[in-house]
Amino acid sequence: MRIVCTNRKARHDYDIIETYEAGIVLKGTEVKALREGRANLKDSFAKIKNGEIFLLNSHISPYTYGNVNNHDPERERKLLMHKREIVRLTGKVKEKGYTLVPLSIYFDKNNRVKVELALAKGKSKYDKRESIKRRDEKRIEEYERKYG
Repeated sequence: MRIVCTNRKARHDYDIIETYEAGIVLKGTEVKALREGRANLKDSFAKIKNGEIFLLNSHISPYTYGNVNNHDPERERKLLMHKREIVRLTGKVKEKGYTLVPLSIYFDKNNRVKVELALAKGKSKYDKRESIKRRDEKRIEEYERKYG
């Protein structure tokens, strides 16, 4: 498994409830650009339309050696999941505050591009401060344990 890019801000801004693995429909130049590591998931999210899931606002830069056949960097990309998972996610997303956020894009062992998708609930400002406080306390505790 080779990770192409991660959405580090997602874990800061959201409480991750569940994670899912989804395939993604790509064009040839998009796959080549991903092999170069040219992707960005900042501010991206997934939306369910007509029983299908689409990845929106994800940026895959144009392939360096591509020509007129290069792809649009910000296009909607269809995600591939089992129907029962999509139906289950549709019910969850309709609940107040839940959203679908991509955590990472990676190549699996068969060299297929996969997206790690998370069902998440947005954190409020005080929740973010609380998680920062916990992280700092853990860091101090670890430092004291190590250096006395």
